[in-house]
Amino acid sequence: MTSWNLPNLLSMSRVFLSPLVMVFLAVRGQFGSLLGVNIGDILAGLVFITASITDAVDGYVARKRRIVTDLGKFIDPLADKILVVAALVSLVELGRLPAWIVVIILSREFIVSGIRMVAAAGGEVIHASPLGKAKTVSQIVAIVMMIFDIPYSLPVMWGAMLMTVWSGLDYIAKSRDFFR
Repeated sequence: MTSWNLPNLLSMSRVFLSPLVMVFLAVRGQFGSLLGVNIGDILAGLVFITASITDAVDGYVARKRRIVTDLGKFIDPLADKILVVAALVSLVELGRLPAWIVVIILSREFIVSGIRMVAAAGGEVIHASPLGKAKTVSQIVAIVMMIFDIPYSLPVMWGAMLMTVWSGLDYIAKSRDFFR
C-alpha cells in the first residue's frame, strides 16, 4: 500500500493551504471589501474552512477504506498544528488576538505531542480523545470567527483556549503511567 493515498494527500493539502491563510490576512488591505467585509479576510476564511474540512475528511476516508499509514499518523496532526499556528500567528499580527492566548494553546500542543512521542517510544499509541476533538472544533470555530472579525470572537477564543487547557490536562492525567 502506498503512503500517498487520498487521506495523506488531504493532510498534505493543509500544509500547503496554511501559508495561503497567512498571505490573504497579511495583504488583506490590497483586496478591498465586499458588503463591509475585507476580501482578504473572506479569502483567508474560505481557505481556512476548506483546510479544516480536509481534517475531518482525511480521517474518515482513512478509517473507512482501512488505509491508515504511518505517514498519515505523522502528517495529519502536524498539518493540523501548522494550519492552526498559521492562523493564530496572523491573528496576533492583525491585533485581533493576544499573543499570550497563542502561547497557552501552543504549550498544550507541545506537551501533548511530547506525551505521544514518549508513548510511541514505549510502543503505545495515544489516540485523539473526545475532549481533543472538541478542542479542535472549538479552535476552528473561534479562528473562523476571528478571521471574519465577527463580534464576540474573542470570548469564543477564550472558550477554545479553556477547552484546549482542559483537554491537555486530560491527556496528562491519562498518561501518568508513561512517566512512572
